[in-house]
Amino acid sequence: MKTFDVYPLFNIEPVKAEGSFIWDKQGNKFLDLYGGHAVISVGHSHPYYVSKLTEQLSRIGFYSNSVQIPLQEQLAEKLGKLSGYESYNLFLCNSGAEANENALKLTSFHTGRKKIIAYSGAFHGRTSLAVAATDDKGIVAPVNETRNITFLPFNDEHMISAITEQTAAVIIEGIQGVGGIQVPTTSFLEKLETQCKKTGALLILDEIQSGYGRTGKFFAHQHSGIKPDLVTVAKGMGNGFPIAGVLISPEIKAKHGMLGTTFGGNHLACVAGIAVLDIIKNENLLQNAATMGDYLSLALTKTEGVSAVRGNGLMIGIDTEAPAATIRKQLLEEYRIFTGYSSSTKTIRLLPALNLKKTEADTFLEAFSKVLTSQKVIS
Repeated sequence: MKTFDVYPLFNIEPVKAEGSFIWDKQGNKFLDLYGGHAVISVGHSHPYYVSKLTEQLSRIGFYSNSVQIPLQEQLAEKLGKLSGYESYNLFLCNSGAEANENALKLTSFHTGRKKIIAYSGAFHGRTSLAVAATDDKGIVAPVNETRNITFLPFNDEHMISAITEQTAAVIIEGIQGVGGIQVPTTSFLEKLETQCKKTGALLILDEIQSGYGRTGKFFAHQHSGIKPDLVTVAKGMGNGFPIAGVLISPEIKAKHGMLGTTFGGNHLACVAGIAVLDIIKNENLLQNAATMGDYLSLALTKTEGVSAVRGNGLMIGIDTEAPAATIRKQLLEEYRIFTGYSSSTKTIRLLPALNLKKTEADTFLEAFSKVLTSQKVIS
């Protein structure tokens, strides 16, 4: 048997990682400013994280949700305090798509409605309803197609009235990641919140990529001061261990059988999530993300060959005059620096660990400037 070939792969095989660095099997060292799609939140192989998972695995790694797992309550309490959502409830699952799937399902249970508003450029996952709410026809199978999803223009306040008494949910990313680091304006989010309250629709903030301190606040939408009904989280939540969740308003009441999961909230997943929260708090990583993000963004705006810089904290999108895909490839092959790329907007994406150091940022800035200069000479 061979693996199902769905990913184009770099000819790189990582065998070791520490902090913001990765080593391949030939011993080459790479600076990782992408973190496997914003997953590595507290750095590769953080000693506290490793010790906590190792200790837990020596006791018990897994049992299902048919038994008491106090670690789930510990995780929920820490997450509530650090995020500012102490009054909300937490449903634990395994992936971002699963979190969005359950959040959308909850809104339909709660409202008795089935119409959903999503936005142009959105990416919410690859499962049934999550992919239907994703603005990419290439990954939507015929079985996923539904008339219950309406896509509206991103950041268009004139279309707010399309949210009506028939709408179950509005789902929007705190910052669009795959869509090219597109930031919703404060005014737009405020109007969404107001219209949802007016019509009884529920507002879902997809913080799967933009949450967990990445923008300098715990959630990206907190820059706008709004409070949605549901918040979905994943990626940086476990620093590489599969874990995700839905933060749920106390107005939405649970009942047995409403949602379910086999692996969600297992012992190892919870310990990974707790370790990440402890590190974020103890090492003041929200402040570091804000500080390093400002440092990078300011330097990038002054870099010749950069046409636009977007984002908050350590979620940065860079538009370049030269082809971004070529720049990304050159950074990886010549300077051994991992970055991301948005094919829809031709944008370089930076999603490093929240404990990124200034020296590491400077290494990237120097290499990036050299690549842009070489691209200009070539053109």
